[in-house]
Amino acid sequence: MTDLTAETWVRVLNMLREQRIETPSWGYGNSGTRFKVFPQEGVPRTPQEKIDDAAAVHRFTGVAPSVALHIPWDKVDDYEELAKYAVDRGVSLGTINANVFQDNDYKLGSVTNPDPGVRRKATDHLLECVDIMDQTGSRDLKLWFSDGTNYPGQDNIRDRQDRLAAALREVYDRLGDEQRLVLEYKLFEPSFYTMDVPDWGTSYAHCLELGPRAVVCIDTGHHAPGTNIEFIVAFLLRTGKLGAFDFNSRFYADDDLMAGSADPFQLFRIMHEIVQGDALRPESGIAFMLDQCHNIEAKIPAVIRSVMNVQEATAKALIVDAEALGAAQQAGDVLAANAVLMDAYNTDVRPLLADLRVEMGLDPDPVTAYQRSGYFERIRTERVGGEQAGWGA
Repeated sequence: MTDLTAETWVRVLNMLREQRIETPSWGYGNSGTRFKVFPQEGVPRTPQEKIDDAAAVHRFTGVAPSVALHIPWDKVDDYEELAKYAVDRGVSLGTINANVFQDNDYKLGSVTNPDPGVRRKATDHLLECVDIMDQTGSRDLKLWFSDGTNYPGQDNIRDRQDRLAAALREVYDRLGDEQRLVLEYKLFEPSFYTMDVPDWGTSYAHCLELGPRAVVCIDTGHHAPGTNIEFIVAFLLRTGKLGAFDFNSRFYADDDLMAGSADPFQLFRIMHEIVQGDALRPESGIAFMLDQCHNIEAKIPAVIRSVMNVQEATAKALIVDAEALGAAQQAGDVLAANAVLMDAYNTDVRPLLADLRVEMGLDPDPVTAYQRSGYFERIRTERVGGEQAGWGA
């Protein structure tokens, strides 16, 4: 293991203790691919049961104190009561995610649809989500649009950008003083000729035009193969426009696998930029959220595993010898600079994190602790009947 001074050890442990990772309500339901969704036992049937599962993840990890909602998947009659329910279970409601991609009216787009009636319907839903934020105390409204076209000539590309800008402006102007608009992007799918927000540059341009409370969300699965995501992280940090992450892993496209499972080195490189930019602390304003929803792994332990993988990448980023790295960079010593990073990456930080969990009053092995807890056996028995939550429900 990399030699750490006592001062560095304390700093690393303090930073890891402060780390916050938000989990997604939809990550606890049945989900999967276009091929099939395989249902599981014990899956939540209500938003309250999703919160119960998120609270279980937080109990075993100690760093996942909030759960994101997706509207209308998590629609309830009383959001203030739902927020109280979460607090009573030791967590809080986090980001509110809008859904303007599943209704039949959105076949040709939502806020960029050529039909003004459909655009009005979509924008009204986004405004409804801001109303919900007022009730839940949520800071962030996260927007992802499936809008785009599949064929050349299908619609006017520039007009669609104008329609998007108009809808975003209306929603932005409705936000409270402490609320933010977080704009996600996606390279392709379901629109294959053009996506209306296909990349970080498009999202950045719209956020820049809107104002200081509009920021970009980086979903780590939403990029072309070979994209240097850490460059995007560094650029957006430099300009103050990085607002959130959706952490997951991909082999091909938007695979939504467990964070750090496909390319843990990439996750480390991303977190290295975060640490260099002093953006790990909660007060930095960056929401670190998981966005995984595949269909063969057990949901709760998979979310726990993702939290642990993000923690491990963060710990490795925190033990990078910044002084040695800076000296090698200034000297133009390419190999030495790379070696500093690789030394930190190749360090086994699991003992450090185990010690931290014990210090926090937690089991050093969250997955094993969950399996021993009997939680799954209880929910498998209790959650019989009703309609299981799933992707799109």
